[in-house]
Amino acid sequence: MKISVIGAGNVGASVAEYIAMKDLADQIILLDIKEGFAEGKAMDLNQCATLNGFNSQIIGTTGDYSKTAGSAVVVITSGIPRKPGMTREELIGTNAGIVKSVTENVLKHSPEAIVVVISNPMDTMTYLAVKMSGLPKNRIIGMGGTLDSARFTYRLAEGLECNPNDVQGVVIGGHGDTTMIPLTRLATRNSLPVSNFLNAEQLEKVSSETMVGGATLTKLLGTSAWYAPGAAGAALVEAIVRDQKKVMPCSVYLEGEYGQSDICMGVPVVLGKNGWEQILDYNLTADEKSKFAASAEAVRSMNNVVDEMIG
Repeated sequence: MKISVIGAGNVGASVAEYIAMKDLADQIILLDIKEGFAEGKAMDLNQCATLNGFNSQIIGTTGDYSKTAGSAVVVITSGIPRKPGMTREELIGTNAGIVKSVTENVLKHSPEAIVVVISNPMDTMTYLAVKMSGLPKNRIIGMGGTLDSARFTYRLAEGLECNPNDVQGVVIGGHGDTTMIPLTRLATRNSLPVSNFLNAEQLEKVSSETMVGGATLTKLLGTSAWYAPGAAGAALVEAIVRDQKKVMPCSVYLEGEYGQSDICMGVPVVLGKNGWEQILDYNLTADEKSKFAASAEAVRSMNNVVDEMIG
């Protein structure tokens, strides 16, 4: 099996590394437009094979999409990263052009691929890929909700002073500092509601810190995070190629689900060999529905740039 990762920056290289360490593909193609960059990253990663015990062959290439031919899954990380003080919305103009070009080139060589979008602003880039690719909607998946949920469980575990693997939590809505919706009502610690352990004020703090999780890291690092985004992307790929039927929150194209249409937003989906195979209904409360609708309006305002681009 071949999996391609477009964009060899921090996130793309992390995705490739995690895919290799999970032995998800015989061959991983790492592509970038910067001369020699992907080749260098691939060489560095290949030198980890005996140390980390993986068998995948990682091939780097500068802009040669023919090497991606026949990919089962393509992960798109291309675009400029977010800088301190920059919102995801400010990335739209530049990254939309990049993602449009990448998607067109990828599908020339891998028309049957499932596409995982990580590029920011992620919901809008996923929407762009759906609109201009012509692929069935189930084969375009935005990664954001999976990453946001991992950050949510991290903050919950921090508040609970417990192991993160004992906590279950999900984030839906847009993948943005003001648009994501951590569902504290449904969060559990080994099947017990977290509200048994944390009061309303503590849960609000967890929710607030989750929502600015990306911005917090950008401020600390001076650029976007990469370990957790890379791991989230690889987790999606694993659920697809191993047909795990896992329920993961992803940005997908909605046609009436959760009261929204003609938009990509984070909702719980079942992931398997066909991409996303089912959208699950969490039966939101009136307050959660209101927040989801507000999140949708914010995402739509960003999608206007894409709508103009594709006519």
